[in-house]
Amino acid sequence: MSAKGSRGLVFGSIALILLGVILLLNNFLLITNFNITALLPLVLVLVGMIILLRGDFVVSKATKAFGITRGSVESGILEISAGAIDVSVSAMEREGRLIAGQYAYDSRPQLAVDGTEAHLRFDRAATPWLSFSDWKMEIARDLPWSVYASASLGNLSLDCSGLIISRVTLGTGIGSIRFVCPQEAFEPLYLRSTLGNIRVLTPVGVRVRIIAKGAKSFGVRVDDTRYERLEDGSYISREANLENAEIELQVNGTFGDLYLA
Repeated sequence: MSAKGSRGLVFGSIALILLGVILLLNNFLLITNFNITALLPLVLVLVGMIILLRGDFVVSKATKAFGITRGSVESGILEISAGAIDVSVSAMEREGRLIAGQYAYDSRPQLAVDGTEAHLRFDRAATPWLSFSDWKMEIARDLPWSVYASASLGNLSLDCSGLIISRVTLGTGIGSIRFVCPQEAFEPLYLRSTLGNIRVLTPVGVRVRIIAKGAKSFGVRVDDTRYERLEDGSYISREANLENAEIELQVNGTFGDLYLA
């Protein structure tokens, strides 16, 4: 069943239930001298609470496991448009697969292959409207990745330890970002949040230079045992392996704090 069909089924079921309740109350006069429509705000509140507490109306169908074999793919592009969904991405332990994890029920990621390059797209607009479960995915660690992820009301977590990274761009509207630096990256990496904290973790030995920009309402909190502040205002990791190429990480925020650990 398509995502569009699933959304229609859910809306139809809810509409029928509400209509049935109203008709029963009116037919059997269970409520007198009362405007039935006054109950609708309460129904909306209850529905909202269910979504917040349980992540969906139907818990058993909240997520669906998926996996895609690697085949002859030699590089990958991962594009995520999450909306209000929390997303977690990390390196895969097992070999032979390109990507695997948990995605919205009744949905599959879009895959396009151009030669030896795979382009994977996860789009909130292509999933059931009432599915708010987290997306969790693991990607192959033995090929270079370009990762582009955005969320309007969700949190993003990208653990690049063990991954080969070409480029990264992460952005949130209202939401936090957690980022673990890779051992190496071919191009500068970018993190941005309008309203939310950004947490950067650097494994021991990783050589990274962090350039923090943002409004006065965006603070920087640094573990001085892990980072050194340079005269230009940037931060470099201590105990770094100088034989590795330096990674450039640019961080930008408006409201919130940057934590360097």
